[in-house]
Amino acid sequence: MIVGVPREVKSDEYRVALTPNGAEELTRAGHQVLVQSHAGDGSGISDEQYTAAGAEIVPATADVWGRADLIIKVKEPLPDEWPLMRSGQTLFTYFHFAADEGLTKAVMASGVTAVAYETIRDAKGGLPLLTPMSEVAGRMSIQEGAKYLERPFEGRGILLAGVPGVAPATVVVLGGGVVGANAARVAAGLGANVFLLDVNLDRLRYLDEVMPRNVTTIFSNRHNLLELLPWADLVIGAVLIPGAKAPHLVRRDDLKRMPHRAVVIDVAIDQGGCFETSRPTTHAKPTYIVDDIVHYCVTNMPGAVGRTSTYALTNVTLPYALQLANKGVARAATDNPGLAAGVNIQAGNVTNAAVAATFGLPVHPI
Repeated sequence: MIVGVPREVKSDEYRVALTPNGAEELTRAGHQVLVQSHAGDGSGISDEQYTAAGAEIVPATADVWGRADLIIKVKEPLPDEWPLMRSGQTLFTYFHFAADEGLTKAVMASGVTAVAYETIRDAKGGLPLLTPMSEVAGRMSIQEGAKYLERPFEGRGILLAGVPGVAPATVVVLGGGVVGANAARVAAGLGANVFLLDVNLDRLRYLDEVMPRNVTTIFSNRHNLLELLPWADLVIGAVLIPGAKAPHLVRRDDLKRMPHRAVVIDVAIDQGGCFETSRPTTHAKPTYIVDDIVHYCVTNMPGAVGRTSTYALTNVTLPYALQLANKGVARAATDNPGLAAGVNIQAGNVTNAAVAATFGLPVHPI
């Protein structure tokens, strides 16, 4: 099979979908690997390293898309890439279809098979290809939140840790999954007063046992959330419903309860966001203000730390890429039900129930 790795075109996206080690593994398995020139620059990987691993360096995006049977990316295809998709091709990347009807319809019209990182399941029912980037995003959310609380960035002028004689900031984390747990742990490590909310009591019991003493677990409901907002200097949105659009837990009217120039970081923005006032932003222009609340809604947060994120991501994607290349989609999905859960669209049909329900489309079995 010919495997293609195009250079990412999303704003300030510095990750690459395959490392030289991955290229070597694929070529050793008998496949041809095409890597677009300078695709690895943002992660500190040179064209020469790919060449030494057996990959062919090609100059243009169209060359990669035109020749490859399997395209491996990091982020969803952008509109400029949609005309390059072709029937019979397989795309393996993050898609987050439920947040983008235009992308969904473009992929359906193209006839490609879309295998989404974010819905692949492991034997325990976890999301192995979402986990490492959720870890990065969760930890980054506090790093970014601390920065945008500073007054030069239009925040409240609050130091997250406080100092002796001055109280630390209050951080509210919505969601106790991988993102939320990582955010809470980092915020607690900096000395903040942290409230961690989730709807799963078993998960809260576990988090209560493993978190530092300055993390308080709270059952997530409307009443508890509204009681916490007036105290919140920083709110992290870390809600995930796999494959589906995130619910709006914080409505626009709720912002009036928050302190002036508090900060919200919506990590769920890839799935539509869990704040009603959220809209996608970029690293070049990451924030905006609504009702005197600073919003940070960057859709590719881990892309800013490409060196860390690329290796964390490719550690988990490579085994699935090898399965797709060695067996093709049909056999790989048959042999591995977890990989089959990653197939969201196939030959013009939506195969993921959550995506189909979001847009009122029929769902078809693989």
